[in-house]
Amino acid sequence: MAKKEFSFMGFSVDQMTKMSMDKLIELLPSRQRRSLKRGLPVRQKKLLKNIRESKKEMEAGNKYSVKTHCRDMIVLPEMLGVTIGVYNGKEFVPIEITPEMIGHYLGEFALTRRRVSHGAPGVGSTKSSQYVPLR
Repeated sequence: MAKKEFSFMGFSVDQMTKMSMDKLIELLPSRQRRSLKRGLPVRQKKLLKNIRESKKEMEAGNKYSVKTHCRDMIVLPEMLGVTIGVYNGKEFVPIEITPEMIGHYLGEFALTRRRVSHGAPGVGSTKSSQYVPLR
């Protein structure tokens, strides 16, 4: 059984990579569209430049990943296939960019809060645990 090819708003990944930035922006949801129409900040431009360099390194056969604190960068089709380390406040979480991520923010894939699982309380944690019978 053949795997279904991913499409975004009716366009395949190949069509989206060949598309101009203006046409791609029109396909995105309103928040992302507004953000990209205003232009990329310097730190996002720098990240995009590093990703392009990373793709060239990957074509040459070298493994190269990009690390960033820029969690508000929108995933664009030219980022596909690159591993990006996104900072979650403690460490860089490696994220492999796939077609399904297009139009989302990088921060959505590097969660900042973990689920807390508390262990059993130890000796001396409460007043009642200080009493130990002498038998």
